[in-house]
Amino acid sequence: MTTRIPIHPVAAPLLREEPTAAAAPARGAAEGLARRLQVRVLRYDPAVPAVAPHWQTYELLDAPGMTLFIALSEIREKLDPSLQFDFVCRAGICGSCAMLVDGRPALACRTLTARLPDAFTLAPLPVFELIGDLSVNTGKWMRGMSERLQTWVHQQEAAPDLSRLEARMEPELAEKIYELDRCIECGCCVAACGTARMRDDFVGAVGLNKIARFRLDPRDARTDADYYELVGDDDGVFGCMSLLACHDVCPKQLPLSTQIAFVRRKLVAMGWK
Repeated sequence: MTTRIPIHPVAAPLLREEPTAAAAPARGAAEGLARRLQVRVLRYDPAVPAVAPHWQTYELLDAPGMTLFIALSEIREKLDPSLQFDFVCRAGICGSCAMLVDGRPALACRTLTARLPDAFTLAPLPVFELIGDLSVNTGKWMRGMSERLQTWVHQQEAAPDLSRLEARMEPELAEKIYELDRCIECGCCVAACGTARMRDDFVGAVGLNKIARFRLDPRDARTDADYYELVGDDDGVFGCMSLLACHDVCPKQLPLSTQIAFVRRKLVAMGWK
């Protein structure tokens, strides 16, 4: 069962505020001049339901080149080892560290503290199942979406000849497919989507982007009629309200709005037949 916690600014006053955890004293003259950050984190562990969701503020010194990932690691190492958040690659490739930064989905490893105000808030991505604090289970949601949309190449041959050379693909087409394949499934587009907040079964921009990718692939045997059966409803491409938030927050700058419009036009034409 998915555990959801309040993150809207209107709900913030209802949450209990914990005392601030201060950073250690400056270690030198240079650090004494460093900017002091106040990181306000929404804390909640579903495994401990007796402790209600609450805000907890941590203080630490900013440093040149510091990212949110570095700041959170310093908090966990020096101030509070119980703080939960995710990371793997630390290079904007795995998508594990996505969270709400002052209400906007972003990757912690790609967000510089220098670009943030002295005080800012961090919260887990909405829509996804909460693991604890800033950690959510995007993998469970992505797997369900992938199985539902059958996001793999459907071979044109029942038993392909594996000894045969791979069919040639024009470089221009290969580049278009690669562009859409750069999605890291971080969940930022889903978290920013108004429709996903209202419809639990909405496939989101990440799902529609995958449909656009396989529709381009000449190795896939599916037709527009097959794609219509998958996403030709309000839980698919016709549920998108074109708010473009997914396009705005994508950390890989994918052309999500363009691809959603492309799929919609093709399926509208299919529906009129």
